[in-house]
Amino acid sequence: MVVPETRLPIQVFINKGLALISPSTISKNNQRKLKSYNWTLKDYNGHILDFETLKDKVVLVNFWATWCPPCIAEMPSMQSLYNDYGDKIAFVFISNESVEILDKFLNKNNYSFKVYSSLTSPPNQFNVSSIPRTFLIAKDGSIVIDKSGASNWNSNTVRETIDGLLNKKSVLVN
Repeated sequence: MVVPETRLPIQVFINKGLALISPSTISKNNQRKLKSYNWTLKDYNGHILDFETLKDKVVLVNFWATWCPPCIAEMPSMQSLYNDYGDKIAFVFISNESVEILDKFLNKNNYSFKVYSSLTSPPNQFNVSSIPRTFLIAKDGSIVIDKSGASNWNSNTVRETIDGLLNKKSVLVN
């Protein structure tokens, strides 16, 4: 018999095994492009982010929640990636939870990234029906990685992909 209080830690432990696997990139021919950057977000300090300002940048968008075992399992790798790339690419972590819940979770785990909530609907290409769901977007708006479920975001594969995206000139036309 499993005691309810142990359910979440057991699920997180199982998902940490899954989070050892690096996400795959999408082949160039199968990549979709964002058709719109029309999206407004607010961080838990009340600051507004106009997603339009991230056009022509490499962006990692992660939809997650503090109660989600796969989300919890992949967060340490997200934080490690954020530590090294937070000043090079835009990280947009999305949760619809309260400020109190997010603040408690972030402080408890020593996570330093900002978390946003949507004020308007996200671009249609995100179409999120389960979490975690993460997108890595190139400067030209191409979705290079679209991953559902826990993954290792601090892998050599992800880092090489980001480095390659950062070294490419953008072809996005306003």
